[in-house]
Amino acid sequence: MREARLGKPLGTAGKEGAREALRWKGGRRGTGREVSGVALLLPGGGPTGVRRPSPVAALAVRPLAVRLAKAGRPEGLTAHVVRYRCHGWNGAAAHPARDADWALEEVVRRYGDVPVCLVGTGMGARAALHAAGHPAVNSVLAIAPWLPDPHRDSEPPDPVKQLIGRQVLLVHGTNDERTDPDLSYRYAERAKKVNRDICRFEVHSDGHSLHQHRAEVLALATDFMLGSLFARGYARPVKDALAAPPPLGLRMPLAAGFGASLRQ
Repeated sequence: MREARLGKPLGTAGKEGAREALRWKGGRRGTGREVSGVALLLPGGGPTGVRRPSPVAALAVRPLAVRLAKAGRPEGLTAHVVRYRCHGWNGAAAHPARDADWALEEVVRRYGDVPVCLVGTGMGARAALHAAGHPAVNSVLAIAPWLPDPHRDSEPPDPVKQLIGRQVLLVHGTNDERTDPDLSYRYAERAKKVNRDICRFEVHSDGHSLHQHRAEVLALATDFMLGSLFARGYARPVKDALAAPPPLGLRMPLAAGFGASLRQ
């Protein structure tokens, strides 16, 4: 089977990786500036399928990767988009989660002991949550996560103990018809019992792609990544969500205009 790949680095390593699917061999390449943190983007996919994934999925998360890289550039952040070996999750094989594990090892090989924020959308969010137990992972941002329904699917509930010691934020549109927001709430509820540093935001009236409130979602993602990786301190709504007990801290509404006046 073909290997997973890392897309070219964004941010501090701007001159490296001229090819979109660069896989470095040998030692770490010079980046012109020391890398002190990595955002690892995990795109969406489908429940099944072993064919090569469409480039559309990786392109869909690129704007978020660029936004995060730009925001974290002063801190020494670089961002990568993971290219999966195949399109689907494929049951117990959990191919995207295994690819995320490979990518984390590659990050360590390239950059050394730096903290990583896993940022996943849809199926990629599930992969990010699965891979959170890797020692390099500092935090997880799961956007519209695709999760199994124990009452309908043949899979057991996804594990949560690997999230212990990580900062975790889930965000989901309440009108999502592709991935069930109730399942992400139930997952967050179970995870909160083993890790207090978990919160979840709801984007009311928005769907799977969160297009209606894209600016707020991007601002939330940026604030969470900078706060978790570089200890900048979270915006007040994120602080409140992390501190609040369920269900409030797991059903925190993402207010219109979030990001316009952060840190106030």
